[in-house]
Amino acid sequence: MRRFISPRLILIVMTVMTLMSIAPVSAHGYLIRSIPQDRATLERSPTRLQYWFSEALEAQFSSLTVLDQSGKVVASGGVSEDNNTLLTARLPNDLGDGAYIVDMRIAFASDGHVIAERRVFFVGEANPNIQSGGTTYSANGFEIVWRTMLLTSSTLLLGTFIVYGSVLVPAWGNPAYRAGLLPPRVMTRLNWMVGAALAVALVGNLLALAQQSMVFFDAPIEQVISQQLWRVVREGSRFGDLWTARMILLVIVGVCYGLSLYLREDQPESVRGFWTANAWAMALVMGSFSAGSHAAGSPILPWVAIFNDWLHVLCVGAWAGGVSAMALVLPSALTPYSGEARRLAQLAALKRFSRIATACVVVVIATGIYSSATWIYSSSDATDTAFGDTLLLKVVLVGGLVVMGLAHHISLQPERYEQWVKRVGVIRQFVPTLRLEAILVLVVLGSVGVLGATPVPVPYFIQEAVPSPTATLTSAGYSITQTVTPGGPGVNTYDTQILRDGRPVEGLTVRLQLVQPERDKRSLWLSAEDAGNGVYIAAGGEIDRAGSWLTLVDLQEDEGGRERVVFEWAITDEARVEQTQVPRLQHFVAIGLVLAAVGWALYPTAQGIYRRLDLSTANVTVAIGTIIATIGLSAAGVVVIQNTQAEYEATLNPLPTIINPILPDADSLGRGEDLLKRYCPDWVSASLIDRLPRTRDEDLFTATEDGWQGFADCDGKILTDLERWDLVNYIRTFQK
Repeated sequence: MRRFISPRLILIVMTVMTLMSIAPVSAHGYLIRSIPQDRATLERSPTRLQYWFSEALEAQFSSLTVLDQSGKVVASGGVSEDNNTLLTARLPNDLGDGAYIVDMRIAFASDGHVIAERRVFFVGEANPNIQSGGTTYSANGFEIVWRTMLLTSSTLLLGTFIVYGSVLVPAWGNPAYRAGLLPPRVMTRLNWMVGAALAVALVGNLLALAQQSMVFFDAPIEQVISQQLWRVVREGSRFGDLWTARMILLVIVGVCYGLSLYLREDQPESVRGFWTANAWAMALVMGSFSAGSHAAGSPILPWVAIFNDWLHVLCVGAWAGGVSAMALVLPSALTPYSGEARRLAQLAALKRFSRIATACVVVVIATGIYSSATWIYSSSDATDTAFGDTLLLKVVLVGGLVVMGLAHHISLQPERYEQWVKRVGVIRQFVPTLRLEAILVLVVLGSVGVLGATPVPVPYFIQEAVPSPTATLTSAGYSITQTVTPGGPGVNTYDTQILRDGRPVEGLTVRLQLVQPERDKRSLWLSAEDAGNGVYIAAGGEIDRAGSWLTLVDLQEDEGGRERVVFEWAITDEARVEQTQVPRLQHFVAIGLVLAAVGWALYPTAQGIYRRLDLSTANVTVAIGTIIATIGLSAAGVVVIQNTQAEYEATLNPLPTIINPILPDADSLGRGEDLLKRYCPDWVSASLIDRLPRTRDEDLFTATEDGWQGFADCDGKILTDLERWDLVNYIRTFQK
């Protein structure tokens, strides 16, 4: 009994219990900016609510509901058609004073996590008795179970295939054993390992689809199965796409494995080919985990983060999965041997595996540092968050694996580590300690499953409090209020609310044009959608940089004239909604560590290639010259392309020498119309109208004095400069 209840067993049990006690509280996506802010007090009701998140959302499974303080639903919304990171809802124009509760259900596309977020805003006067609920996320044990099952089995599969092809066959391979080159007892053990792991992987993947469907639809498993809700998730979500790809790859692995069993008698030489192919297939399976992990939502170089995570899980699979495979196969393989023969057979395999494991450990540490740098920006992120606590626990567990692996490495090479051999003498039997290491591998993979369901810290530099530009103008009895959200460079929505005598005006034709006078640049005309209650909505990416911008708004009733108002905006970079961040020094350092680790791991292979090279003086000279020329030509090409693009942009859109100082509002258009009728009524022609989109204001201004395409000037010597600008503004109204 004392041997059974050992300190090592107690340590393992306590570690597992610690892992199971961690309760994730949120998914790894987070809210970047909200309009209005949480608990904002507004003088009047906004036209719409907008919430930007750090990652893309699943449109089918994300929703927004607005309730008044009595619990009545007053509006609902979902993911924007133009921006899959934006959750938005239109609000009725007649919202009265009071508190309004915004309940959001957010499904992140990268990993399928679903969170519930509650926010509150007030119209008129704040009510301190109504609280916002913050963010909640219930990560049950079901998710951790399938993640652990899937990761553990996939890691064992990858490790087994790598150990077979890179360790066991080179160490023990014998042509006499045609089916796999290994003794039948070894192949039998390997086949059982692969079969069991493959079955667990397939079951884990099925459980993943079931659990994700339950979360997406907030439904019990009976409803998910009876109504085939799982089919909707599989066919209509990013999680489903990754799930399908992973299932196809696992089926391919199963088919190759089945064929290796079926053909081992008639075509035994094909067994090795099938197992080698499965190693590549499992590498792609591990890639599917990276594509649906925290890395997919990285705000910094997401593709680099995904590739780094893939490299991380591949090396974990080769190392940790290889340890488990060696622990399971060695007892069967060494059964017939004893004494020196057993020791030599054991060393032949373990020394080869030790080289692979050492290289993988170095890469795992380097890629782990880069992954941590992606999410940890301050010391509090590491010490005061659930993600930091789980990450620290994982690091401690991995540290235990490293120490145990180092002890194995020392015992395998006593001549190099004489001073340490006596201290690790207990490991010389290898098989018992390999089993202990394999158990620790399971615990580490459990921590990985927990970490995958634990929220990342929200970066401290994320700022929500940036007001959207809003202004109100009056014209011809209309009160016109426009809001540009978020009000920074990039995609914006333009909400225009039109009232007359305090009541909403519907059925108007509303067009908008964005103009930046300092560059003499104008967009095409946008047709605003009538959203009801006097609200007209348009969206686009016309505002492409900070600076002074104008919004020209034309209103036209079915049987009435056209009215024009002009809004002036000061667009700043602070209002830009950024889903990505610029890499910082620590990220470049971490990337350097990863490249150095990969280079060190590949050095033996590169050295072997180097030895086979013809290093004559002529060849080396040509090679160096070619490399230098390639680098030089590539750098020169990049510079030329950049300069050409800059010149092309400057040619197409040169800065104007004179800038239109007159706003093209209704007064200016009225004056311009009178001037056109008096001085140049023949100017408005098909040729002029067709050329307007390609003609700058300064060219029109010059033409009013010098003439235009065969037309006489507009008595430009009589007109003042301000009158000529009024004339230019009115001529612009003929643009289609």
